[in-house]
Amino acid sequence: MGERTGSPVATGPEQIFSDPREVARRVRDRLEELPESTAEPPGGHAPGERASAERAADERAARQERDRVLLAGAAGLEKLAEGRGDEIGEDESFGMEAIVLLEGRPALLVENQDFPPQEGDWAVLDGHREAIRASIARVGRVVVSGHAGLDWLGTAFAVGPDVVMTNRHVAVEFARERDAGWIFRQGMGAGLNTAEKYDGPPPPGTAGAYEVTDILGIHPDADLALLRIAPAGSGEPTPTALAVAADAPADLPGRPVYCVGYPAYDGRRNEPAAMSRIFMDVYNVKRLQPGTATELVPERSVLTHDCSTLGGNSGSPVIDLTDHRVLGLHFGGRYGVGNYAVPLWSMVDDPLLRRAEVNFV
Repeated sequence: MGERTGSPVATGPEQIFSDPREVARRVRDRLEELPESTAEPPGGHAPGERASAERAADERAARQERDRVLLAGAAGLEKLAEGRGDEIGEDESFGMEAIVLLEGRPALLVENQDFPPQEGDWAVLDGHREAIRASIARVGRVVVSGHAGLDWLGTAFAVGPDVVMTNRHVAVEFARERDAGWIFRQGMGAGLNTAEKYDGPPPPGTAGAYEVTDILGIHPDADLALLRIAPAGSGEPTPTALAVAADAPADLPGRPVYCVGYPAYDGRRNEPAAMSRIFMDVYNVKRLQPGTATELVPERSVLTHDCSTLGGNSGSPVIDLTDHRVLGLHFGGRYGVGNYAVPLWSMVDDPLLRRAEVNFV
């Protein structure tokens, strides 16, 4: 099978799909159910109509490219099912990666704090819909004011009374150390929006918008920070805390988990032009990203997982699909290798987390 460097896929299709032939059939059927419009716009249209026609043409081209890639991937999966993996070409290999990202390890758009119905291996999410929706509502995007080049930085989630958790490398963009504590950098402020979604951010002062009022602490060792928040003008109560795992699951490798966060465009992605066509250039909005926990590396205090995350996922919770406790705090990853999180049960006695009254369960 063709090797691809810099692949965004952390786990291969042979590990993810129990029946590659069935997945290929489902992909082909889905493409056949989506009719393509072959009508061309009439000539002689006004400038506004011309722009609309050009957008429609771009969308058709994107759909055609996506369909081409996915059909090649379906052919690769069929070869895989027949034991002909050595015959899989580069286009088929790339297509299988696209199918993994779209179906095996999808990044599902969140709208109105909910996610679309699923089929295949992730139909299991539908049986957990209410609990997942409750998790989604407690995760927000970290926004910032006064930054030289950014207006948002990553993800955070509620873990205690008026307290959210994110990464150290997110918080240090607007915080600096002073004496024995942390303060905002001069001229900067931060907030949290839990309602950021595909059709745009909530206006200031509406439900889901909160202000970061205090930097409770930035951990000296773990890539972790705790922030205090308050409603930003709406008077809406701050989100209640997610349950954070006080102990490790007995069967961690292969355990279904999900992340919630804000994957951002990353130019390091393999084949960025083709991948942006597959995902229709929809980045920087809230997504649900299911996957599995893959390993605990005790000597590095790292939990690995294979959810399809990108840079904006820094600070996302890694949540156990079984009991919906937060197992880890996502902080980074390497394409084709895996993603890394702080195993939070290992910090149950940490003084910073105890002072913040993190909701360990």
